[in-house]
Amino acid sequence: MPQRDSIGQTLLVATVLCVVCSLVVSVAAVGLKDKQEQNKLLDRQRNILDAAGLSYGEFGKPSSELTREQIDELYLWVNEELVDLQTGELVTDEMDPAAYDPIEASEVESTSIQITDPEYDPGVDRREKIAKIYTVKKPGSETFQQIVLPVYGKGLWSTMYGYMALRSDLTTIQGLTFYQHGETPGLGGEVDNPAWKAQWEGQQLYDEDGVPSALVYKGSAPDGNPYAVDGLSGATITSRGVTNLLRYWASDDGYGVFLDNLRKQQSETAGS
Repeated sequence: MPQRDSIGQTLLVATVLCVVCSLVVSVAAVGLKDKQEQNKLLDRQRNILDAAGLSYGEFGKPSSELTREQIDELYLWVNEELVDLQTGELVTDEMDPAAYDPIEASEVESTSIQITDPEYDPGVDRREKIAKIYTVKKPGSETFQQIVLPVYGKGLWSTMYGYMALRSDLTTIQGLTFYQHGETPGLGGEVDNPAWKAQWEGQQLYDEDGVPSALVYKGSAPDGNPYAVDGLSGATITSRGVTNLLRYWASDDGYGVFLDNLRKQQSETAGS
């Protein structure tokens, strides 16, 4: 009979424990995967609603304080659509916006293009050809109130993923939120601070000549500056990253052509 304190017995017990623990972890990971994906989707929906100001507008509080039923009710205002960024046209073939993942598309050569803007660093070398955008309309209305545009770019430590909402004039910012980043808490992580995010409401994305001009100022933004918000204290690189990602996605390399097309449609509708 083998000794219980022998090396072989010890190794056997350790091996069995490792196998059992790995099986438990694997089963838990598989079992929780659907729940994790649902939570990710819910978090993105909350950020879209906050960027558009719908949560405060309808319930007077951030989406993090809403029930799932209230979020589902508000998200009926949101229409998911796909846009070809080169042509600025909506994609009307059989692609399903709900199933489309633009981040995955940006990682595949056939569904992405090389990024050439030297000021913009998204943390990857390519960006998707087709983007998912969100139009906000009251149920039953044909006129959109806002457009919510996914944006992303490199901060200090991470790629920051978020949403920028524009009002119906397509130049006034309604809100900016980030749903994923790895910036330093208390420094670059202040992109999540409600007081800092609130500064974006009413700021202008473009100047009078249509040039993307929104920026995070170094220090306190000058009073009356229609483009700038206060810098993030001690987080110069994160601040610069936010400026660069907003200007890139507002340019013709991003949503610029699409937004120009929408303005032309609005002008033609108003003139008819």
